Amino acid sequence: MFTKILIANRGEIACRVIATCQRLGIATVAVYSDADRNARHVRLADEAIAIGPAPARESYLRGDAILDAARRTGAQAIHPGYGFLSENAGFAQACAEAGIVFIGPSADAIRAMGDKSAAKALMQQAGVPLTPGYHGDDQDPPFLRAQSDAITYPVLIKASAGGGGKGMRRVDDSADFIEALASCQREAQAAFGNAHVLVEKYVERPRHIEIQVFGDSHGNVVYLFERDCSVQRRHQKVLEEAPAPGMTAERRAAMGKAAVDAARAVNYVGAGTVEFIAAPNGDFFFMEMNTRLQVEHPVTECITGTDLVEWQLRVASGEPLPLQQDQLQIRGHALEARLYAEDADRGFLPSTGTLRHLRLPANTAHVRVDAGVEQGDAITPFYDPMIAKLIVWDVDRDAALRRMQQALAECEVVGVTTNAAFLRRLVMTDSFAHADLDTALIEREQAALAPSADSGSPTVWALAAIAAVGSQAAASVDARDPHSPWQRQDGWRLGARAPHALSLEYRGTAQAVTALEHDGTWSVTVGDARVLAHGALDGDMLRVQAGDALHRARVVRDGNEVYLFGTEGAQRFTLHDPVSEADQAVADAGSLLAPMPGRIVATVVTPGTKVKRGAPLLVLEAMKMEHTLQAPADGVVQGYRVKAGDQVGDGAVLVDFEADGA
Repeated sequence: MFTKILIANRGEIACRVIATCQRLGIATVAVYSDADRNARHVRLADEAIAIGPAPARESYLRGDAILDAARRTGAQAIHPGYGFLSENAGFAQACAEAGIVFIGPSADAIRAMGDKSAAKALMQQAGVPLTPGYHGDDQDPPFLRAQSDAITYPVLIKASAGGGGKGMRRVDDSADFIEALASCQREAQAAFGNAHVLVEKYVERPRHIEIQVFGDSHGNVVYLFERDCSVQRRHQKVLEEAPAPGMTAERRAAMGKAAVDAARAVNYVGAGTVEFIAAPNGDFFFMEMNTRLQVEHPVTECITGTDLVEWQLRVASGEPLPLQQDQLQIRGHALEARLYAEDADRGFLPSTGTLRHLRLPANTAHVRVDAGVEQGDAITPFYDPMIAKLIVWDVDRDAALRRMQQALAECEVVGVTTNAAFLRRLVMTDSFAHADLDTALIEREQAALAPSADSGSPTVWALAAIAAVGSQAAASVDARDPHSPWQRQDGWRLGARAPHALSLEYRGTAQAVTALEHDGTWSVTVGDARVLAHGALDGDMLRVQAGDALHRARVVRDGNEVYLFGTEGAQRFTLHDPVSEADQAVADAGSLLAPMPGRIVATVVTPGTKVKRGAPLLVLEAMKMEHTLQAPADGVVQGYRVKAGDQVGDGAVLVDFEADGA
């Protein structure tokens, strides 16, 4: 076994690998970019080496810098995690030539499976079922469109060297093919340095089922059963589970055999995942093989009682697999949800900022949290915006589903927008609850997944008012003279308290609220309603009795934002100051602003063009994905302030836009 390894990654997966190494007594070396100087994985590792500026191509994708760090620190092996260099055959080869073990498959195996077109040809020879499509080298757009026309629509364009949903588009009509192809190729080139694509038939109502395989250098290959990763948006996985609901023993055995055959075809050593598209009639087709550990590997660990990172380390050091096929069994059911810094209500745009408050569920026998950040850390525009993975396990799917609902309700994040509320709505949809799964589940459940338009009961507004008053009073206390009446903002007056007049906003609705407190009893007026309550904010915990109900919530104040974290999840109220807001001019009211830092890929319309609300205006690349920014209303595009290739910051004015009637 190794005594020291270097982890050529960052974030959650780097922290995950460090945890296993610490348990096994293996020293770890972290590498970091300028943006990650104070990152959690750097704090956890035994040593840390700087490898370059924030952009990944200048740091985490620099194999030479990472190998140099391994030599300098005496690391015997390099764990690549997932993403970055994990499926880079050249890097694996360079490790071998440097006498440093690459904790993963051979360079030859990565090459064989890394190009999707070549991999499908190899799988055809191995007898693994394939989806109809074109996987050749001819990349001429008219030729590829002709191939797609022959396959019949819908088709899927996929980057040959890609993964993670990047460089992938569904096309439903021949007329849309060329534009979709160009977008795929741009995205593939930016993410993988390779614009080559393949096209294949899009299977209607498909399930995405993958098989975890593991091989060693002694000729053993096993499969650790399946994961269902059907719940996706933009071809990126959102929820994963193991085992796959409705999987029969016969189908599991057939898919497991096909996955093992695929691994044996390339003499596979290490952890890998063979991904299949499964049709409603039970047919399944090889999609790709990921020659690395998957983001969703914890659900497999939960149902098999294994540590797959430990398996990786043991196999890479020359040991045989810890278990053989007949020793592997499924126990219970596991679910995983990916908690991201992204705004589900704005097309899942990534959100950046400092995590001013972060509280996640506690790790228990039923709940596991794999996090790459802690409170005070920053989500930057340079990397994947994952905050943590929430993994739950129980004896069956229904029990695990209840665990997940509770775990999501316990997520408290302030500083960035997250998908926690969206995930909670998602796991409570009828389709997911009843395991009616396919890759279009999110689109099918749009009505249930839309954020609530409910503006809240008078009691909810009263709780927010009490929290706002309490947090404001606490913030105003002068530690040098905590009893001074001149510093207090709790309504104190000589002889009597004055009511607090508040202007609050919740879910787009504004309310004037007055709150008066006397000896712990509150009288709160919300519009025409009056709420009587008893309680207070004690530290960050609000405990209030209103009627026959006791309400408890954690309160976090971030500037003018007041967050209540309770049984209903997160509720965010904005406290408006009419005086200061009246003094601020609304600049650039007729402008389209950048929702995040990024690079302009293309402008879409000619200045002077009249467009409808939702019409595409320009394409912004951020976090390795292309985002199409749309017209905010019907109107005229007066002009662009940017051009293709420009780097822009969050909030930068991109388009001068005149809305109809403005």
